[in-house]
Amino acid sequence: MWEYMERRARSAAEYILETGATVRACAEHFGTSKSTVHKDVTERLEELDPPLHAAVRKVLEKNLRERHLRGGESTRRKFLHGKG
Repeated sequence: MWEYMERRARSAAEYILETGATVRACAEHFGTSKSTVHKDVTERLEELDPPLHAAVRKVLEKNLRERHLRGGESTRRKFLHGKG
């Protein structure tokens, strides 16, 4: 694996752990695509650093369980501000 990919995967993982960010928010923060972030933290990180991968996986699973709440909140804000 290329060195820049390793650095990118570790940076994304550390950011997700520190902030609890979603893959989409992490991608926006680093200026990459969500596909890249997802591949970095699920596949590449598993090879590089299994303990870090396990910790990030917990955050991603938590975000997955809560996504329906975020979607509902987003829709509510949209209609409150008259954009719907």
